[in-house]
Amino acid sequence: MIEVDRGLFPFHICVVGLFGADADPKYTIPVGQLFTYELMRETYQNDFEPLSKLYAGRFYDDPMVFKCNLQAFPDLPEWLRFTQRHPYDNGFLYGTPTSTGKSIIEIYVINKRSYETKKYTLMINAVPGKTLPYQAEFFIKLREIEKVLPSAVQDEIKQDLQKLWRTQDLEVVNMSNALDRGGRVPLPIAGHFEGVYVKVGSKKWFSECLLSVNTPGHQQQCKLGAKIKTPGGCNYCSIPSNCITWCQTELFDLTKREPAPPAPTVGPGILQTGGDFDPPESPPGRDYLPDYLVTVIVPLVLAIVLCVLLAYVMCCRREGVGKRNAMTNEIQLYHHHTIFSNRDELRSMAGGRGVPPPLSTLPMFNARTAERAPSQQSDSPSIPLIMAQHEPYSDTLPR
Repeated sequence: MIEVDRGLFPFHICVVGLFGADADPKYTIPVGQLFTYELMRETYQNDFEPLSKLYAGRFYDDPMVFKCNLQAFPDLPEWLRFTQRHPYDNGFLYGTPTSTGKSIIEIYVINKRSYETKKYTLMINAVPGKTLPYQAEFFIKLREIEKVLPSAVQDEIKQDLQKLWRTQDLEVVNMSNALDRGGRVPLPIAGHFEGVYVKVGSKKWFSECLLSVNTPGHQQQCKLGAKIKTPGGCNYCSIPSNCITWCQTELFDLTKREPAPPAPTVGPGILQTGGDFDPPESPPGRDYLPDYLVTVIVPLVLAIVLCVLLAYVMCCRREGVGKRNAMTNEIQLYHHHTIFSNRDELRSMAGGRGVPPPLSTLPMFNARTAERAPSQQSDSPSIPLIMAQHEPYSDTLPR
């Protein structure tokens, strides 16, 4: 069973399912009026677990994701939008049709607990409707689109605007998210909202409070960025989150529309005769030798010059070993040659193992006197390993 609450201006739809959503709803809406359709998770929960409540006594509250598109198309119609903030929130289809026609919307419901998927269809038939001549658009800063689409919240906003317009003949024409109008994404902290644009219309002329937004003084204050206060006697905001931003209020008088431009005149579709077609002659010959010289010869010459210069620097500008040694200090040269001689000695010692080891590597060796102390056979750890421990003032460094 599906309970539908219909209203003509605006067209609110509230769906409450008791035994599932198997029936495909069909709705007829007038062009130019707001259409909202709420996809309630409780309605589709019974389709996924139809007998669990009756026999098993299990009550599920599964997260669900809704995917909507026009039948045989990947996206929704241009006038229809869908929003769902979280899988545990209900989804909303909303928008204002701009032309007559029938649209079949496919709704895919995905159960995020069991990953079951079900498909439903929604038929929307847009019929001609009367356009309200006087319309006004308001910006509500402290609201988000999914919070104002329920019919109860729309009624609260409508009542405040009826008091501001001073008429009961007021209908909601459209609602849109501020992000769809070029707004910035708010910070994910408390007190920051996306904002919602609400457009309403009426057959009655604007009130004095609304006409004050078109005064030069009000517009000048808005351009300077000054904080605009609510005009005296125009504060009809019963809920703080439903208060409007006066600098972003616009009035539309549809009775003063500019006439449409005249249609272009249609000709016979036959070009006028202008003689025979005279094709252009062949272009004159072109000499490609300068291009060849610029693109091939010039880079080749530069490469040859660079190679000659590099060869001169590498071969003719070297100092030589004799000149380098003449400019080097004798002590530094002697140290340098000593390193090479020590290297050769170590290599020769490593090649012939029969050579006696150097005195500096023998145990109990005195570096100062170059004498070797007699070895003592003892296992006592108090016997020193080298003679330097007996002579604390001796120099043990090699010279």
